[in-house]
Order: sequence, then structure tokens, then C-alpha cells
Amino acid sequence: MKNKSRIHIWVILTAAAISILSFGCKISFTMSGASIPEDLNTFSVQYIANRAPLIYPELSQKLTEGLKDRIQNESRLSMVVDNGDIDFSGNITGYSTQPMAMKADAVSAETRLNVTVKIRCRNTKDPKKDWEQSFSAYKDYNSESNLNDVEAELCEEIIEELTQNIFNKAFADW
Repeated sequence: MKNKSRIHIWVILTAAAISILSFGCKISFTMSGASIPEDLNTFSVQYIANRAPLIYPELSQKLTEGLKDRIQNESRLSMVVDNGDIDFSGNITGYSTQPMAMKADAVSAETRLNVTVKIRCRNTKDPKKDWEQSFSAYKDYNSESNLNDVEAELCEEIIEELTQNIFNKAFADW
């Protein structure tokens, strides 16, 4: 009987400790690894303008929408048009191609498409957590392909990487 009583007391104490810890916690965790303080409930993403010397016309809209989708799908935050608890803004600052792998006849076998974006994140609840950072991502493609033929697919992959990196910077404690 004594062992049964001890186990019963231990179970009660463990359950009580877990309850106390969970109610006292100020951060919620998501399946994506994000840790979002409880006082943050909304986010907004301003249009990310393309200020790069070379412009792919669809990139600004797709990047802006991609970041909105990423945050909506991987956090509990609700999207608002302006002045979210967390507000993202920025510009595309680079969009370029460069030859990569050279063949024996000094012709490029691969070309790299590189996109750079500068993002500002404003935390209205805790301005000490505001930040501004540049993010870059690239994809290589066969130089025999015309960029116009592969550009949409490459940009989708690049946007996926950029939005993941921005999300991690904003919401994951590395």
C-alpha cells in the first residue's frame, strides 16, 4: 500500500508541476519551431518593392504574398493590413545572374540566379526586438536554358528559401 500511495502522490505532484509551468509560460511553440511571445497576436507585411537594377516583374508580389502565406501557415498570428504587432517591410535589392561551372571550352555549363532582399521587422510590443537584415538565396540552372523559360520556377524556389529564412529570423530562437 505504501508504494501505491507514493506513486499516487508522485503522479499528483508531477501533474501539479506541469500545470503550474504551463500556466506560467509566456511563449507558445509551433510545429515549425517558432517561439512567439503570447502578447503578439497579429502581423502585417507591407509590399516588398523591387529596387534591384534588373527586375523580374512578378517577384515583388510573389515574395510579399509568399511571406504572408508562410507566417499564416506556420504561426498562430492573424494577418492585418497595417500596424500588426509584428510588421514586415523591405525591398528587393538584388536580382542577378552569373556564370558558375565552366566547361573545357571556357563556356559556362551553369548559371546562378541570385536574389537579395533587405527586410525590416518592427515589433510594436517590444521595440528592442526590431531588426533589419539582408537575405540572399540562389538557384543554379543549365546555361543552355533561356532564363525566361526557367525564371518562374527558379523564383518560386528562391522565394520559398527566402521566406523560410525570414520566418526563422523573426520567430525561431537559434
